Amino acid sequence: MIPYGRQCITADDVEAVAETLQSDWLTTGPKVDEFERAVTDYVGAGHGLAVCNGTAALHCAAVAAGIGPGDEVIVPAITFVATANAAVFQNGIPVFADVDRDTLLIDPDSVEAKITAKTKAIFAVDYAGQPCDYAALRSIADRHKLILVADASHSIGAASELGKVGQLADLTTFSFHPVKPITTGEGGMVVTNDETMWRTMRRFRNHGIDNDSRQREASGQWFYEMVSLGYNYRIPDILCALGISQLKKLAGWIKRRQAIAAQYDNAFASVAGIKPLLTRPGVSHGYHLYVIRIDEQRFGKTRDELFRLLREKGIGVNVHYLPLNLHRFYRENFGAHAGQCPVAENVFSELLSLPIYPDMQNSQVEMVVDAIQAAVQK
Repeated sequence: MIPYGRQCITADDVEAVAETLQSDWLTTGPKVDEFERAVTDYVGAGHGLAVCNGTAALHCAAVAAGIGPGDEVIVPAITFVATANAAVFQNGIPVFADVDRDTLLIDPDSVEAKITAKTKAIFAVDYAGQPCDYAALRSIADRHKLILVADASHSIGAASELGKVGQLADLTTFSFHPVKPITTGEGGMVVTNDETMWRTMRRFRNHGIDNDSRQREASGQWFYEMVSLGYNYRIPDILCALGISQLKKLAGWIKRRQAIAAQYDNAFASVAGIKPLLTRPGVSHGYHLYVIRIDEQRFGKTRDELFRLLREKGIGVNVHYLPLNLHRFYRENFGAHAGQCPVAENVFSELLSLPIYPDMQNSQVEMVVDAIQAAVQK
């Protein structure tokens, strides 16, 4: 099976983890701070908070944004459920905005139309690794006095005409799941230039306690106090050691992803009914995903038929994602329903994610392309 994505682990990654396993600190230790500094330096942000997964990062961002009961948070219809759940965790209300048909990024016009007196924040999503239109989103957020959050789970290392991902919103969250651009096994991070938000999230990560065990060790004191309600969202030093090692290779891995995407683009230019997503002008795309749209009339098969054919050939295609307003949970609890986001709902049935990851060989890309071209003949 050629998977749609997978981790790339090298000998130096293994060595970094092994060294940390033999150190004095397995969690809440120096590697956590080192990883946070490495990521913030890489993306050009002022503060970073490493946590146990990308969902925890989104929850921390929701807390820092001040989301509370009844607050509305605008999220795109096409994203993983964790983006909307971050608002729900805080008893907020997710409001689903439609997406642009050609990029599947949140549509600023739809965002503007969804704003009410209860709106507190916009959670944009850099779908597939491409930064959103943050110039338009920032204008909307500033005009309505909203917090702008970038769910950049797909896009660390990417950039737009405004700068690097990590500099484009009030808060930016990353995921380090194995299929993401870099991995810590499981893990996440929030970056921001706002020190107050960062301190709020730092307490929230550690049960709402005002210091951690390493700070108490360094000061020679035992006393700690819980000052607010928080969670245990800490990340072990072991995982941070892997993240530090992986980050050093990110730039090269993104270039490889971009090369694979270019190979796909060239191949599909002559295949009727296969349309890759567009890249916005001025964007350096991270290509966490390579997504195509299948025009059933021109291609001769539905997305689901092609999905089955490729899976039978050992090609691990996937679908990202079922529109949020069609999930049962949001329908039953938040009044979501079909027809809310017509672009997302219409395009969803056409979407297919093809394999893309740094270790993927050109011959494997050709196998995927050949299988799709052969499917036209069946």
